[in-house]
Amino acid sequence: MVPLLLVLLLALILFGAGFAVKILWWVALIVLVVWLLGFVMRSTNAGGGRGRWYRW
Repeated sequence: MVPLLLVLLLALILFGAGFAVKILWWVALIVLVVWLLGFVMRSTNAGGGRGRWYRW
């Protein structure tokens, strides 16, 4: 009975990790798109050059 529970627990952990990794890929893709949009749409500063679009 214990080995069966261990196998089920392992399968549950691997399924959860796979789902989390898939969610993290989608989050990374969204962050990449936002970063690219910010890079393309950044405004020009008073000197005519392009400024930073982030404020870090």
